Amino acid sequence: MPRIFDNIAQHFHPARYSALDTAFRADFCVGYFNLRGWAKVDSPINRFSGGEGSCCRLLVGMNKLPQDDLYESRSLIAGGQGIDNRKVIHLRKRIAQEFRHQLALGVPNDGDEKALRKLSAQIKAKKLVVKLFLKHGLHAKLYLVHRHDAHSPTVGFLGSSNLTLSGLSYSR
Repeated sequence: MPRIFDNIAQHFHPARYSALDTAFRADFCVGYFNLRGWAKVDSPINRFSGGEGSCCRLLVGMNKLPQDDLYESRSLIAGGQGIDNRKVIHLRKRIAQEFRHQLALGVPNDGDEKALRKLSAQIKAKKLVVKLFLKHGLHAKLYLVHRHDAHSPTVGFLGSSNLTLSGLSYSR
């Protein structure tokens, strides 16, 4: 039976976290990913054995800043020419720079450092596989949780919660 999470009576994050508790694999598709936000979901993912079929696959789709979208919408040059290797390299560098910028914000603390080391270890152990969708902006938020359950082997969540600190903290 479908449930609606209004974050008033039914909170989104605890239900997603609970579903992850019994999962062996997960697929996430989000617009934005914040390195510090990962700490809110990293514990269940850490229990995955890693590798194909037992990991969390994360697809991140928003590679443009809002001002870029505005600029392109007002540009006299027609868009939609596709994406070439040069553009892919440029976008990857820009996204890496954005991740570096995330790390430089605020005063670092022991919890942040521990979470970032855990994220790094999960990527190295192939418990987390991060891919960027670069063809165009992908603003979806879809979470699929795969479980060994005869009645609900795959639980799907969709909504407005990105994998960011605010998306996970305020979308409870």
